[in-house]
Amino acid sequence: MTDGKHDSDVAFIKALAELLRENDLTELRVKREYGDDDSLSVTVSRAAPAIAAPAPVQAAPAAPAQIAATPQPAAHAASEDPASHPGAVTSPMVGTVYMQAEPGAPAFISIGAQVAEGETLLIVEAMKTMNHIPAPRAGTVKRILVEDGAAVEYGTPLVIIE
Repeated sequence: MTDGKHDSDVAFIKALAELLRENDLTELRVKREYGDDDSLSVTVSRAAPAIAAPAPVQAAPAAPAQIAATPQPAAHAASEDPASHPGAVTSPMVGTVYMQAEPGAPAFISIGAQVAEGETLLIVEAMKTMNHIPAPRAGTVKRILVEDGAAVEYGTPLVIIE
């Protein structure tokens, strides 16, 4: 019985790796519950590509040269690829973004708002679970890169904090 479960776990992990590759993802985390004290937690990851573009880019060879060049002004680099901004807060999962705790409630943040480290910036709903996304550091919200109710992928830039 253990070998049968082990074989199905191996097949499951291989399927996750294939899903990772087919969808050009960098990481997947899954927890499988078998029973009271029996579960499988799996993290499948691979090295991120040298440049992750949030939208399709027509001139792909030009983009790495522009981002790799360090003498560029920070504002220019941030406007081209928000994920490369040092103050970018990215989505830790695939899901739907909510800017407030419930419909009709005030938004957690707004542009220009001061936030403390650990303060909730927004919520990403994944599989009916509301995941509060905390501020990784204190600062000022400079840009909000997503809209309420928008679908996001793993690594999608959400907010810029400086």
